[in-house]
Amino acid sequence: MVLERAVTRGPRHHFFGYYDKCPWDISERYMLALEVDFMERPPGPEDYVTVGLIDLTNKNKWEPIGRTNAWNWQQGTMLQWLPTAPDRLIIYNKREKDGFISVIQDIHTGKTRTLPLPIYALSRDGKSALSLNFARLAQTRPGYGYSGLPDPWEDDPCPEEDGIYWMDLATGKHRLIISLRQIAEIRHHPSMDGDKHWFNHLLFSPDDKRFIFLHRWRPQEGAHWRTRMFTANPDGSDIYCVSDHEMVSHFDWYNPKQILAWARRYGIGDRYFLFTDRTDHFEVLGEGILTCDGHCSYSPDGRWILTDTYPDSENMRTLILYRPSDRYRVDIGRFFSPEKLKGEIRCDLHPRWSRDGRKVCIDSAHEGGRQVYVLDVSEIVQ
Repeated sequence: MVLERAVTRGPRHHFFGYYDKCPWDISERYMLALEVDFMERPPGPEDYVTVGLIDLTNKNKWEPIGRTNAWNWQQGTMLQWLPTAPDRLIIYNKREKDGFISVIQDIHTGKTRTLPLPIYALSRDGKSALSLNFARLAQTRPGYGYSGLPDPWEDDPCPEEDGIYWMDLATGKHRLIISLRQIAEIRHHPSMDGDKHWFNHLLFSPDDKRFIFLHRWRPQEGAHWRTRMFTANPDGSDIYCVSDHEMVSHFDWYNPKQILAWARRYGIGDRYFLFTDRTDHFEVLGEGILTCDGHCSYSPDGRWILTDTYPDSENMRTLILYRPSDRYRVDIGRFFSPEKLKGEIRCDLHPRWSRDGRKVCIDSAHEGGRQVYVLDVSEIVQ
């Protein structure tokens, strides 16, 4: 086990968000986080969260720098450092009267610039973003969308005018690149003729030439959703279905061609698979060692996989490092998950790498409140 160090403290609650973003700035002096004074209910339209900096060189001093009412417990407000200036510029989502937007902010001067769409994923070069309809997501996948605005296509199960949007971060120019109707027509299955369809979980490839997205739908009211994983070019062309055996969960790019994902394959079951984009090739990774779904990501050098588990029978979550080259697993922590935090208000660990790959950051409520913790894993990964 590795000793965790809290970098935020109560009485207010703090968290960062999802596992596919890095809270550290380029110097690793500052970490981004969110602050709120409640944790046991979903955020409503009038609930604001404070955006702030943790100064790791000054006794983890908390410095509030903004606020937003476009957020959720699972992914926060998509808060992250802008790749073009990771020493001073951040970006996050906000809500205006007639729509969700995003804001680029200078942490030193406070100067802001507004963009017309909210962001879901940034390109690695920081020049463009992908966006979704967060109002639709709030209805189809509570805990991932934003409250406060209606979905213009609420009554359309599979709209042709809504889907994934591309946006230029310099100009704000944007366009719809893939529609829900378009994807539903690819390898269409009769189970799709029912409840709403939606997209979720977008992520650019390391070279920005492709991106991943998940297509989801519910076959019938009350049933669990089904998921297919696709890739496409940033302009929406060359769409490829990577996996369509009912279930795909968390994933990460291993390199520009290969994708690690917890998924289902008929005849094999639910496993971590390493898929090769635009081919039928895949292989099982961590057979018998990584046996459950988790928030998986590769270390900056690609040698290690960081992942976690959902609560076990004792309400404990396990934090895991795994080295594929020799199938070596290290459990670096176990964290209690309060019974009262379930469903969309749960506090997943969402483990994230530091930029140098020597530290890991998690959100956890094992001490009673939501806080941000850092674990030094340098001796293991070296």
